[in-house]
Amino acid sequence: MSNTKKAYYLTSIAAFIALFIGAMSIFAGTKVLLGLDTKPYHILVGLLVYNVLLGVISLIVSYLIFKNKSISKTATYLVLASHTIVFLCLKFISETVAAESIKAMLFRISIWIVIVILSIVIPNYLIKKSN
Repeated sequence: MSNTKKAYYLTSIAAFIALFIGAMSIFAGTKVLLGLDTKPYHILVGLLVYNVLLGVISLIVSYLIFKNKSISKTATYLVLASHTIVFLCLKFISETVAAESIKAMLFRISIWIVIVILSIVIPNYLIKKSN
């Protein structure tokens, strides 16, 4: 199998992961926002809205990755950076954030690191190796 084909498969997997985590964020966040699901800890509505909004953005980034659009790399890094900044704010600035929210943000960061590796780092290496 050619390195170009391998890169295509890896970016397709990354796009699927971005699609899945985006849909999951929208579904879970919307349920809580609409009052269909309750949590046994303090909910930060702003964080909930952020999570739903980034879920929508994740769906867009998923499409961009799958279509191999040049902006997909920048968009992927921006989502990862956004989650990292919000995590740092939650961890070191907010006094009312639930431990579950911190864990969920760490999960999102971890998933987006995997997406970066699958859609950018490894494909770039494989393409350079081919040339």
